[in-house]
Amino acid sequence: MSENDELIVIRNAALGKVRASSSSADLDAVETEYLGRKGELTLQLRRIGSLAPETRKDFGQAVNDIKNELAEAIEARRSELTAGESEVALAREAVDVTLPGRFYQTGRSHILVETLNKVKNIFIGLGYEMFEAPEVEEYAYNFQALNYPEDHPAIDEQMSFYINDRNLLRTHTTAYQHRVMKGRKPPMRVCTTGKCYRVDAVDATHGHTFHQVDCFTIDKGITMADLKGTMHQFAVEMFGKDVDVRFRPDFFPFVEPGAEVAVTCTICGGSGCNVCKGTGWLELAGAGMIHPNILEGAGIDSEVYTGFAFGFGIERMPMLMHDIGDLRLFMENDLRFLRQF
Repeated sequence: MSENDELIVIRNAALGKVRASSSSADLDAVETEYLGRKGELTLQLRRIGSLAPETRKDFGQAVNDIKNELAEAIEARRSELTAGESEVALAREAVDVTLPGRFYQTGRSHILVETLNKVKNIFIGLGYEMFEAPEVEEYAYNFQALNYPEDHPAIDEQMSFYINDRNLLRTHTTAYQHRVMKGRKPPMRVCTTGKCYRVDAVDATHGHTFHQVDCFTIDKGITMADLKGTMHQFAVEMFGKDVDVRFRPDFFPFVEPGAEVAVTCTICGGSGCNVCKGTGWLELAGAGMIHPNILEGAGIDSEVYTGFAFGFGIERMPMLMHDIGDLRLFMENDLRFLRQF
């Protein structure tokens, strides 16, 4: 076989491989095989020195022509493949605008967070300052400053989560009162919200962790009438204008006199049902006039200033408003329950 015939065989084989290439990687392999530094056509050029002088020029020209033809064929095929890959990619990424939109599940506020925010907004609207208090509280603020007697059952270690002899997890948000009072002078109108902790068996109506709201007002001439007006305004904004508020005498160490505050049952409208146990009333809060011992302990003259305070649980409100019978549902993160609100 002559040198020219051998070049024709190489040319046809190379062009055939170019046409058969189905990807850019295949074309790169063909290019390396024939046009690379050690490629077939490069080796043919290195043979020129061993040929007869009269054939070298024609042979070299023939090899260069094949190299140029092959390079053009590779680029043309590469353009075809690139265009085809682009079309496939576009087809794969195409969006059918006639299809219905997809439903994306978005987060939402927990029902307790929504209730807390509503309560905060109501009291801010009534002129109360929101105060943040620690959950790990000192015994002195949690009990002693609130006029608790030393033999009160709430102080017992079996009722409270003590960290050491001095500190415990607060059992009520009322523990913040002395923190605020001792550093300020009346008038004061302050409110706080947050978690509280008590040693209690967990069941449908009890839990070791719960949320409370606590507010107090101190100024000259504050009376029980101011407390009743504040509680009535809150109840109207929280439950609606048709709600009634009831006060009955009750005892709490930090108020004198003390009262139990109840509102018309939101389930039956006061006619009586299972939720309100047929009474038509739902207990809302404990309240009363701030005990003079607490005012004096904070350096406030109880002969000049008086005040009222009240506190209530947050969980009770959505339970009453939505007829929820199990307290544990709020903390179990069951989406079947949470998505109802």
